[in-house]
Amino acid sequence: MPQLLKALPKPPKRNYVPSDLNCSLLNDLVRICHELLSRPLPTVPSVMRWFQDISEFSTVLEEYEALVYIRKSVNTRDKKAQAAFLHLIQRVHPGLAPYKDKLNKRLLEHPLRDKFPKSWKRMLLFRENSVKLFHEKNVPLESKIEETAQEYSLLMGGLEVTFENKKQTLIQMGVYLERSDRSLRKRAWEAVAKRRYEEREKIELIYNRLIQLRHETAVNAGFPNFRDYCHLKYDRFDYTPKECYQFHDSVEEVVIPMVRKITERRAKEMKLPRLRPWDLAVDSLGRPPLKPFLHGRELALLSQRLFARLDPQLGRQFRRLMRYGVLDLDNRSGKEPGGYQTTLPERKLPFIFMNAVGRDTDVRTLLHEGGHAFHMLASCDLPVADYRHAPTEFCEVASMGMELLANREMKVFYSNPDDLERSTRTLLEGTLEVMPWVATIDAFQHWIYTHPGHSSEERHREWMKIRARFSDDTDWEGLERYQEVLWQRQLHLFGIPFYYIEYGIAQLGAWMVWRRSLKNRARALHAYKQALKLGGSFDLHRLFKTAGGKFDFGVKTMKPLVETVMSYLGY
Repeated sequence: MPQLLKALPKPPKRNYVPSDLNCSLLNDLVRICHELLSRPLPTVPSVMRWFQDISEFSTVLEEYEALVYIRKSVNTRDKKAQAAFLHLIQRVHPGLAPYKDKLNKRLLEHPLRDKFPKSWKRMLLFRENSVKLFHEKNVPLESKIEETAQEYSLLMGGLEVTFENKKQTLIQMGVYLERSDRSLRKRAWEAVAKRRYEEREKIELIYNRLIQLRHETAVNAGFPNFRDYCHLKYDRFDYTPKECYQFHDSVEEVVIPMVRKITERRAKEMKLPRLRPWDLAVDSLGRPPLKPFLHGRELALLSQRLFARLDPQLGRQFRRLMRYGVLDLDNRSGKEPGGYQTTLPERKLPFIFMNAVGRDTDVRTLLHEGGHAFHMLASCDLPVADYRHAPTEFCEVASMGMELLANREMKVFYSNPDDLERSTRTLLEGTLEVMPWVATIDAFQHWIYTHPGHSSEERHREWMKIRARFSDDTDWEGLERYQEVLWQRQLHLFGIPFYYIEYGIAQLGAWMVWRRSLKNRARALHAYKQALKLGGSFDLHRLFKTAGGKFDFGVKTMKPLVETVMSYLGY
């Protein structure tokens, strides 16, 4: 495993929190909470200084939590790292939860609240929502939920298959799906599908426990179901579950017909009556897989060059990430699946985690996570700490928008114009193809959590019904048993429930940014960067507008965006 986090700069000098604070010691953290709760606050300036101290304390804790999370995800076999993560979710989080609630209530109930700075308005709204949702009975349940979700991560991170006479991770197996040899692709796809299928009952049990625990937390907080509870928990003040259903309908009406056109064209080019699941990643004209880089180090170097060509400031920022060792890019055995960007807020540094194996899609993943990193760097100095975290729906505009904005510089990876054209087509087709999957996962979760007493058989039937609604016409005949449990591969269902509609909402925003860049690239990039600077200080309508878009899920908004993509693709 690479020597990650070894070159981190020292944290800045603290004004309140002791420099030697050990965040794993709950008693030391509680002592700070007691001081904050007992401190006299006779004036608005005293409240403002108190709030600054709370923010510093929260920042220190967030960085500790991020480091614990990183260390457990980069190596699932590191027992000390796993133990530290369990200690965090079993002891520290539950132990601090009541104190966080008391601090929020003290702020909200202060007699001088009407004289607080106007800039605190949204922050106070977030805190009010947190108090509304907090319930003492849920503290141990939240810990149990995190612990159960970690079981899924450990299970999936350890899955391997023996293929072509060598043991390989499921992510490494993805390279075979790009090979022109169809029989090889079929064997590779089936090897992975069978390996996941072998674990289906364990995964099913994990999910059953998560559904039960989450429903219990919702009921404790006074909600009829976890869907409604979770919607507010994510501070979704700008849309409701009703708009999520509108998104599903819009995707079905606008996007599905276009995706089926792509599927039909692809099958025709491959001289196949219908596509099978192992035909979706290979080049339809039989050309060898794209090889944009050999290893994570090269991926980072080329990406830095790409970002610098796009915007010198972004290039300098990414070079800092390389210098400080906050990139873990290569896939390896024992590493958790997936990709993410997390924040070290005290040092004001992002950390990027992914599982690269040399594919074109890996470049897109790094551009995606790079967009998150640039977002964090753009908003990390906002005076109200709460605003340094933007709504997730716009966080994904930052990431998905970067994938599209950076595409014009992909010649850094592909000097051959044909390779560049292939990569661009894959990207744009992917922006369309992701929308039905987002609608599928989101609709599935709406059903799951509004039917908490359902059986596994009912769940599988509903899954297949939703799959059929958003089908791309791929032929799954004879593979129904694998399709029935396909949802089990989506880690968001286990670790971050209802965090998936954001990708669909953000794809709309990213298309808006990209469409504007086709007319005036400099202006589009400037608007994009201005929106990143706002963090979470404004609502989604303002953030989308600043970026040059509109926050709306309807057919009238979605249709012209999809038509632009299809026109660019030559349909």
